Amino acid sequence: MEINQAYASMDIPLEIGYDQTISQPSLVLEMTNTLELTSDSKVLEIGTGSGYQTAFLAKFSKHVFTIERIQPLYEKAVKRLDLLGYDNISYKLGDGSKGWEEYAPFDRIIVTSSAFKIPTQLLEQLANNGRMLIPVGTEDVQKLLLVTKDIQGLINEESLGYVRFVRLLDEEGRKL
Repeated sequence: MEINQAYASMDIPLEIGYDQTISQPSLVLEMTNTLELTSDSKVLEIGTGSGYQTAFLAKFSKHVFTIERIQPLYEKAVKRLDLLGYDNISYKLGDGSKGWEEYAPFDRIIVTSSAFKIPTQLLEQLANNGRMLIPVGTEDVQKLLLVTKDIQGLINEESLGYVRFVRLLDEEGRKL
């Protein structure tokens, strides 16, 4: 933790343990802005991590549903965000690739780990007029995709550039 504090003012990704990273602050800001959150937005976040992105989402939306598969990260993020006073966040420990069906549809979905392709269950849980951000591609490089669903439910994908994220894993630890 002390090592990361020395880098806190730098715009670089940082290790948060368990082979996970937090994106550089400029990318967190860009992704948050691209979601076009409103005070009525219901957001699904896949990959709570440290809770850094979660805090931004909670500040600018009505409610955030966030899923983390690594228990120690999950526990630390819940504690950290509760201490900061966020009361519009619901937490789940588990496989984020399946989304959170009982609370769907979501106006916005943000996936903070990469997949070889967009998980079908996440597309199904995106509301009409919804926006989803997800890194898609190989292990080494991915495109950050903005996926939109129009009022009729038609899907559009737009590449926002190249990124490199840790892999999205299912509950058995398989790379998706």
